[in-house]
Amino acid sequence: MYAVIKTGGKQERVEAGQVLNVEKLGKEVGDDLILTPVLVVDGDTVLATPSELAGASVTARVVGEAKGPKITGFKYKNKSNQRKRWGHRQHYDAVEITGISTG
Repeated sequence: MYAVIKTGGKQERVEAGQVLNVEKLGKEVGDDLILTPVLVVDGDTVLATPSELAGASVTARVVGEAKGPKITGFKYKNKSNQRKRWGHRQHYDAVEITGISTG
């Protein structure tokens, strides 16, 4: 059984026991949360419409924090002495999927 969830503007395929990095949720380590699925597949049964997914849910637990790769950039304008170097490193929450229920 697997589900497709939507979090942080992205969709992820998840299974029970899987650990994935999602954008910061504002939760503490050890907090439980409920995610709403976009699609649930259980063998030959596929739940995809809003009426079928009304009772479905994905439960998860925040297990830690993570950082993404460092991204650097450089802006330069010729003959005007304009230079700007910048960098960014995204922060994530590590989430473990504890269960998928179809309701």
